[in-house]
Amino acid sequence: MPEEDKEGKQFYQDIPMKSDGFFLKGSNSLDWGMKNRLSRIFNPKSGRTVMLAVDHGYFQGPTTGLERIDLNILPLAPYADTLMLTRGILRSTVPPSYTKGIVLRASGGPSILKELSNEHLAINMEEAIRLNVAAMAVQVFIGGEYETQSVNNMTRLVDMGMRYGIPTLAVTAVGKDMARDARYFRLACRMCAELGAHYVKTYYIPKGFDTVAASCPVPLVMAGGKKLPELEALTMSYNAIQEGAAGVDMGRNIFQSEAPKAMIQAVGKVVHEDMKPKEAYEYYLDLKEEG
Repeated sequence: MPEEDKEGKQFYQDIPMKSDGFFLKGSNSLDWGMKNRLSRIFNPKSGRTVMLAVDHGYFQGPTTGLERIDLNILPLAPYADTLMLTRGILRSTVPPSYTKGIVLRASGGPSILKELSNEHLAINMEEAIRLNVAAMAVQVFIGGEYETQSVNNMTRLVDMGMRYGIPTLAVTAVGKDMARDARYFRLACRMCAELGAHYVKTYYIPKGFDTVAASCPVPLVMAGGKKLPELEALTMSYNAIQEGAAGVDMGRNIFQSEAPKAMIQAVGKVVHEDMKPKEAYEYYLDLKEEG
């Protein structure tokens, strides 16, 4: 039998135990495991995230900048808070020594040759647990041909994830003929949050984005969208953060940049340190020149 220890004496009766709220909007009532996983996506110090999205190949193949994940993306991974990718790329390319959060693409089906909203869930929960992911991402096509099916994909994923403490990211997809305005994004983001998504990814709009963020009761992450000149991309990121976004999920505006490693570091300065766009652009140019 082990030797019996002496009874404790110092109980600090005059110091009440702290019971701090969780740092993410709308997430305080979640279980410890769910919060821990969200803390691997969002930096607890800033409350924000720089997600590097490299999951484009799941419907459009090896697009520009993603021809070789091992050569083009892995050197950028240390500067991102999390990677958003597919299970095929995770297993084949990302070293298991990578310890930051993984956001796993969980929906799929059609290619760019078909109707994109006709997606289904592409993984099960056992797979997500095996891969030790921090969250799962599902596309939601509000207003799309298969709107109800995509919403059902999301609610099923939320239910499965809640059983095992894995958050769900709802990605608001916008078709070619849909209006990209504040009214649409308020609808899409609010629907995703109301039906259980733990955080939402959506596009930035110059007019009314602050109302989109304010009316969404869970963290909102800005989608990078199409490739923009670096200063424009940094300005868009800055505006989104100042107007209520909890981070950015950028892909093409980073890996298609002339200097991707410099660009992702400049985006990080904007997101985590509120660096102004022009200052961040100068920072990008300095890093680019250094090589």
